[in-house]
Amino acid sequence: MRNGRAKADDMEMKAEYDFSKGVRGKYAKSFAKGTNIVVLDPDVAKVFRNSREVNGILRTLTRLANQKAR
Repeated sequence: MRNGRAKADDMEMKAEYDFSKGVRGKYAKSFAKGTNIVVLDPDVAKVFRNSREVNGILRTLTRLANQKAR
């Protein structure tokens, strides 16, 4: 790509791409609701096993911060 323009060759689908197991619209419903993706630094990601744990800790911190603010 030069000057923000893609060449015709760059627009072709490469043979090694395999979408045979793809599901059309798999994430469309959650995307339509609104999704906020947050990327954790590797050292932080090691502490949490899944998004449920991250959300739980963030809710606890938010509750504590709100209590202190009062």
